[in-house]
Amino acid sequence: MIPTYEEWTRALETRHGTELHGRFSSAVVAVCGLGGLGSGIAIALARAGIGKLLLIDFDRVDITNLHRQQYKTDQIGICKTEALAENLREIAPYLEIETYTVRITEDNAVGLLRSADIICEAFDDAEAKAMLTEVVLTEMPDKYLVAASGMAGLGSANAIRTRRITSRFYLCGDEISDVSDGIGLVSSRVMLCAAHQAHTVLRILAGQFET
Repeated sequence: MIPTYEEWTRALETRHGTELHGRFSSAVVAVCGLGGLGSGIAIALARAGIGKLLLIDFDRVDITNLHRQQYKTDQIGICKTEALAENLREIAPYLEIETYTVRITEDNAVGLLRSADIICEAFDDAEAKAMLTEVVLTEMPDKYLVAASGMAGLGSANAIRTRRITSRFYLCGDEISDVSDGIGLVSSRVMLCAAHQAHTVLRILAGQFET
């Protein structure tokens, strides 16, 4: 049975307090890239009571994604935006979701991300990461950017960390490991980095900033 909106809100307010829940529920967060990082970030934020998520990815779910991404076998072949939105609605029925099944470029990034308070960069590709970081930092300096660098392999979980690069730019990961090294991306370590990114979003909204 799906809880009523009032029951859902009451449960989150009991957990977080009315003021903090208000900050979470009024926030708009963009998740750029819906692979292992992005799908994990989105699920963590949905469970925390974030009010609106912008989900952006051009790809479809593939069997090779399932070892680390938050999709199901019966979603193979479906656009990741649609599949993740479906999963999120099962988790958080009152979450507002906007999906954009497109590739983010220098030309469309500002338009896609204009309404976001915080932007999460969750790409696998280094060039895409650099492009989005450059666009956000130069053309949207009022936005918070939470990016990732280095979460591959079986390295220590304790090497994954969060650094505040500038007042509005955060970087999560070990900043060293690369997907081409060793066995590549492993679900547990990718989930650790995704959790760092999601937690950073919540801390920003709570007014608790890294030093």
